[in-house]
Amino acid sequence: MSFPATIAPFKLDYRYIMRVCGVELKGGEAVICLLSYEGETFNVPDCRQRSFTVTHSAKAESIREFHFAFHKLLQDYKVDEVVIIEREQKGKLAGSATSFKLEAAIQISELPVHSMSPLAIKEQLKRNPPQVDFDGLDLKRFQQPAFEVAFAYQNTLIYQKD
Repeated sequence: MSFPATIAPFKLDYRYIMRVCGVELKGGEAVICLLSYEGETFNVPDCRQRSFTVTHSAKAESIREFHFAFHKLLQDYKVDEVVIIEREQKGKLAGSATSFKLEAAIQISELPVHSMSPLAIKEQLKRNPPQVDFDGLDLKRFQQPAFEVAFAYQNTLIYQKD
């Protein structure tokens, strides 16, 4: 599913033609969404997997299997960068130990891996909202945060201040 890039008060930089994988980590699950930008159009390509689940995070073999499967998907879909939604490290809303293990497994990739705070995502979506209804995309509702982080990250690259 394709939709046009949004208009913003910043200079549009066309050299950013890339495919990004947005990731939301929660518990023992990594929810993903692929988003590409090319020719002033965002595209949500079909993907064979919507999420990865790790059931026994205490076992090193489970983390290795996740690492292999996740990086194989990135390689197969020619992903350029990965962006993860930041989680709190302490307090009531802190991420689980498993989610931090999954993040570490993602970060030991040869691809650039970035994290983006929920506040930065919200600000970027307010500045450049998607010009498509989420329900119109071929995504499940639980993939919305992963889509939003990928979209917000792409927009931070595309619409940079002079």
